[in-house]
Amino acid sequence: MGTVNLRMAASGEKPYRVYRGGRAKGKVPLARHDREARRAVRSDGSGPGKIVERRPRRRLWLGWTRRRWILVAILGLILFFAVWGLAGYLSVSSGVSDANARLPKNVRPALTPDNGLLFSTPTTILLLGTDHATGRGSAGRGADQHSDSITLLHTDPGRHRLYYLSIPRDLRAYVPGYGYQKINTAMQYGGTRLAIRAVDKLVGAGMPINHVVIVDFNQFEKLIDAIGGITVNVPENIVSNRFDCPYSTQQRCLQWKGWRFHKGPTHLSGHEALIFSRIRENSLDPSWTDFDRQHDQQLVEQATLNKLSSPSLFFSLPFDGNSLLKPIATDLSTWKLLQLSWVKFRSGKSIHCRLGGTSETIGGGAYIIGSSENIRVIDEVLGRSAPQPPPKGEPYAPGCIVGANSNY
Repeated sequence: MGTVNLRMAASGEKPYRVYRGGRAKGKVPLARHDREARRAVRSDGSGPGKIVERRPRRRLWLGWTRRRWILVAILGLILFFAVWGLAGYLSVSSGVSDANARLPKNVRPALTPDNGLLFSTPTTILLLGTDHATGRGSAGRGADQHSDSITLLHTDPGRHRLYYLSIPRDLRAYVPGYGYQKINTAMQYGGTRLAIRAVDKLVGAGMPINHVVIVDFNQFEKLIDAIGGITVNVPENIVSNRFDCPYSTQQRCLQWKGWRFHKGPTHLSGHEALIFSRIRENSLDPSWTDFDRQHDQQLVEQATLNKLSSPSLFFSLPFDGNSLLKPIATDLSTWKLLQLSWVKFRSGKSIHCRLGGTSETIGGGAYIIGSSENIRVIDEVLGRSAPQPPPKGEPYAPGCIVGANSNY
């Protein structure tokens, strides 16, 4: 028999770990509580390692931790915005109901129903601006029912675009039942229903009118003041003709030259915006035409819509939601208005177009006779072709310009 001599480990030699397949160098694994005991320190501070203690959570007011207070604050904000949004929705809904009631009952049958949600389906809205009410700056216009501003707003949610198509009020067009007239007389002859039919006939079946919004410019003054005024990018320096003199004495009014507006972004009050939208002459620009006046009206309309759809107005909706819609008559419901606001918010590009032609005098009246280029412009609004600007030097020529700084 062989004798096994036990070999002691040399001083400082590390012990071995023995496995079934042989031995391997390394420290002998210790039990978990032994490892923790090595790192821990007794309460008297003796022993190796660092002191490891679990600090208790700091308790704040009512004994709640900071994490709980943060969670409660977040939930509170969510609840606040939900309640405030509901109150605003109910207030706006009340105003929309009144705006729907102001629309004549015979108008809805003249409109073409939507094919789907405004979120995803193109829609066309006819914007009619009227300035026939009596009041400051509108003397002698009480019986005037013409549509001073005629604009089609066409949405293209798929490409995140908005198209504004301006229709000159003096454009000669077929008015059902009255033959060829200035298109703005359709409102005078048959109200909103006939105006819709005349515009529908003009632009063709490719762009049916789904909704209508009528804006009373005389009451627009109160709306603009209620939202804190608007900012309009005035296209050029303007010195208007004399109308609606701001002075109380006749002598001062005779010395007064007219209203002045400077080129560039300008903040306007309600009355200033109303004056700006009514300017018919510019002594600094002899080429000023009625197109420029319509363009100014559209700038006021669009600046007001931008302000109404801004997040800053959200906090005043529960108090002003009803009154903000007083100058408006429309068939749009609250839900559709919310969809339209979202489509406008999502749109990354605005394209401003206009119909036009040549100026002619017929029977003593000034008309704009439409050209074949108007068909091309309608195709551009429908996204069938790229926008083309009107030729320079032709004040009544049709065309489209990308962006908000167009001159129409």
